[in-house]
Amino acid sequence: MPIYQYRETFPDGTIGEAFEVFQKMTDEPLKTHPISGNPVTKCLNTPSINTKYSENTLKQKLDPKNLGKQGFTQYQRDQQTGTYHKTSGSDPRAPETIDPS
Repeated sequence: MPIYQYRETFPDGTIGEAFEVFQKMTDEPLKTHPISGNPVTKCLNTPSINTKYSENTLKQKLDPKNLGKQGFTQYQRDQQTGTYHKTSGSDPRAPETIDPS
């Protein structure tokens, strides 16, 4: 659900600080402040875009060194034999190779 920002207009004509409201996109915009009842105007803001995740960030997180550091064990399949060989991880309980057959 999006967050919309509004500003309250006081009776003397001054504009108050902005406040945020969770609303559905299909909801009507607020006309009055929910507490004071004063008129409000909707503020136009830039959308919030998440740039935290990118292809490069994903590659870094799935890097064998990072996976081992985080406590995961990674195996890679050998195309010729079909067995899996450990490529990262230091858990002594994890086998070095896994034969699925």
